[in-house]
This record gives sequence, C-alpha cells and structure tokens, in this order.
Amino acid sequence: MSEFLLQSDVAEIADRIAGPAQDFAGKTVLLTGGRGFLGRYFMEVFAELNARHLAEPVTLVALDNLITAGKEGSQIPERDNVRFVNHNVIQPFEWDGPLHYVIHAAGIASPYYYRAYPLETLQVAITGTRLMLELAEAHDARFAFFSSSEIYGDPDPAHVPTAESYRGHVSCQGPRACYDESKRVGETLCYIFHGKNGTKTNTIRPFNVFGPGMQETDYRVLPNFASRIKAGLPLNVYGTGNQTRTFCYITDAMVGFLRVILKGVPGEAYNIGNPKPEISMVDLVQRIEKVSSRKVTYNVVEYPDSYPADEPNRRCPDIRKARLQLDYEPGVDLDEGLRRFLTWADGVYTGEQ
Repeated sequence: MSEFLLQSDVAEIADRIAGPAQDFAGKTVLLTGGRGFLGRYFMEVFAELNARHLAEPVTLVALDNLITAGKEGSQIPERDNVRFVNHNVIQPFEWDGPLHYVIHAAGIASPYYYRAYPLETLQVAITGTRLMLELAEAHDARFAFFSSSEIYGDPDPAHVPTAESYRGHVSCQGPRACYDESKRVGETLCYIFHGKNGTKTNTIRPFNVFGPGMQETDYRVLPNFASRIKAGLPLNVYGTGNQTRTFCYITDAMVGFLRVILKGVPGEAYNIGNPKPEISMVDLVQRIEKVSSRKVTYNVVEYPDSYPADEPNRRCPDIRKARLQLDYEPGVDLDEGLRRFLTWADGVYTGEQ
C-alpha cells in the first residue's frame, strides 16, 4: 500500500461493501481517472476485494492521462488483475474483451486546476462522457458518471439540504462554469443514452469528499489548511469565512459510490455525502484546532487570482434517496474523519506549498 493512502481505510471500505461487491466477481470494470484522488481508492479497493472477499477476481482496467495526477498519482502500483493504460478519454478507447461496468471518474475537479485547464475540463466531461457511454452501450455494461454537487450552483436556501430533484442555480459564464456546466452536460448525455438507447446509467453527485490521498498542491480547503498547519502558518480562509459545507470522509464516500455502481436504479442520480454537520469555514478552523490539539490561527483573505471566486454560499446534501434505495448511511463523523486526515497529512505533507 502506498504511503499516499491508509491501508486501514481501504480495508474498511472493502469490508463494508463486501456483500454487494460479490456482483463484481469474475467481471471486468473500466475505470477512467484511475490515478485521481477517487481513482486511486477504486484501484486499491478492487485489489483488496480480490485479495480478501471475492472467490473469482474482478478485472480492473484503469485509464488516466496523468495531466493532474501529481506525484501521488504518477506512482502506479502493480496489482494482480489491475491494468493501467495511459489514455486521454477524449480520444476513443478500443476494448475487445468482455466489459460489465464503466466508471467514468475522469475529470479536473480542483478549482485551481480547472481554472488553469478550462477547455480540458469541458472536454473530459462532455466528449469523454459520450465516448465512454458509447463504449458501455456497445458492451451492454452498467455506466456510472461522476458528476458533482457543483451542478446545483448556489442553491436557494429553501432547497438546503439539496435533493436530487433541485434543478440548480448556475451561471454559464462564471469563473466556475467550465466545471459546473460540463458536469451538467455530462448528466444530460447520461439521461439521453438511458432514455433513447436503454443504456444502464447512473449519475453520482459527491459532496465535499476528503481524506488521505488528497494532493497537497490541490489547493482545496482541507489540504490547504493541513499544509499550513504543518508549516506553522496561519490558515487562509477565502471570502467571508461564513460559507458553509458538509464534509464526507472518504470511506463513507467510497461505500456510497460503490453502492450506486452496483445497485443504483438505472437512469437515476444520487447525492453521496454526509448531511451533517453543516459548518462555516471559520467553524471548520475551530473544529480542526480541537481535533489536532494545536493552536491554530487564521486570516480571512480575498480569493487569490488562481482560485475562482463565485463559490456557493451553502452546500449540504439531502441523501434520503440513497438511504431508501441503496441503504447508504455515512458512519464516520467529522471529528474522526479530520483526525484521520490530519494525522496522515502531518506525516506526508511538506508544508512547502
């Protein structure tokens, strides 16, 4: 196991999904974005399922062009029944063998990177999604598309917690539009392929997933905070600090993702996240101080030029649909998740970003 993930977390995910995961036995899974934050977990969890839970191994084929993989993603471990292919998903991918599941997790999700690569962000979520849908259709495979909670934009307070039925409040010309709108188009493609061609599609909308394996240079709030804590620097809180989020620890998120991939109702979208607690960024700093037992100071600052402003004021999922249809229930509370993440980051991060 790489130092970039926790073996205990990977084992926990595999144990929690072991029952439904029997459907993977003897099957072939194609994963895009295989060396991203989520992709690396998928690769390790499938290897763990093969080692400990499946009588017949699942074969995983992982694609990635490594454009934002960083040092964490570029170190590709050798695993039995896991094959890595350096491939850009906006180009056709030929596959002649059996194929049962396509997990389209490729994407440029970090605001820092999608501001730097706006056209690539659009292409992977639009062209890449269509090509992967066509591949899934040709093989009669189940298809899971990783969308984003960002498709809801800045929701009306009457729709927080936000259910899958909410249509969103999104700007098509804002600084985040290349990501938000491309994910919305990707969802539309899934809707069309399911309705017109009968392709068995699901859409997954993750809400603020965090955990070991997040790149220090990803410039998201928790890696930012952890890196500055390691360096003994004040934390920078962007904007007002009053914007709120809920955070979902990676083990809970992965169990939810896999439940959608295995058991999702074809054609449906699912929020996967933890609906509580919804806390402000200033409150998050205070929570981190309590969990880490360190004195933490912070400054409220303007958004840097490299980071897109216009972020949503609130983000909180309604997960009733996943609870009812998939028996999904987060089990790691925020304090425990932060404790695991900060302990890991303290041993891996350099504090030099």
